[in-house]
Amino acid sequence: MTLPESPRDDFITRLRSSWKRALPEVDTSPVELLGRITRISALSIQQLDRVLVSSGISRSEFDVLCALARSDRPLRASEVTAETMLSGAATTKLTSRLEAIGLILRQRLERDGRVVLLQLTDAGRNLVETEFPRCVAHDRELLAGLDDSEQRVLASLLQRISANAESSR
Repeated sequence: MTLPESPRDDFITRLRSSWKRALPEVDTSPVELLGRITRISALSIQQLDRVLVSSGISRSEFDVLCALARSDRPLRASEVTAETMLSGAATTKLTSRLEAIGLILRQRLERDGRVVLLQLTDAGRNLVETEFPRCVAHDRELLAGLDDSEQRVLASLLQRISANAESSR
């Protein structure tokens, strides 16, 4: 992972400079933070896709598997959709593929055939147990240079921004 020569030369700083030239009357200070959050998210997602390539699944498929791994019961497809923030159509497509490759089971609820319950197979659980630590190690690399105290402060500040974002949906 290569870092910019100077934090002042990063993508977001250059972006803000470009906007200052194009629209000097617009205060782009929110981009200083939210632009970085968005960029970090996009870069992290790309990197996680590369981490997962050897497993044969995409990050979105892994997100579905992780939602199921965290649950102590089979989940409705709609619950997986809510948990992963995927669309219902994407959840259907992803779970069909995950079922086809033997990582999850899809079962219709007996009393209501419209409801689909999803659960991990042993192979799905094994994949999560292998890949999740690799993903956490990747996340840890992104936080290199921040001590525990800085990470706690950053987490607290991001939690407040996240709460603002969730309350304005």
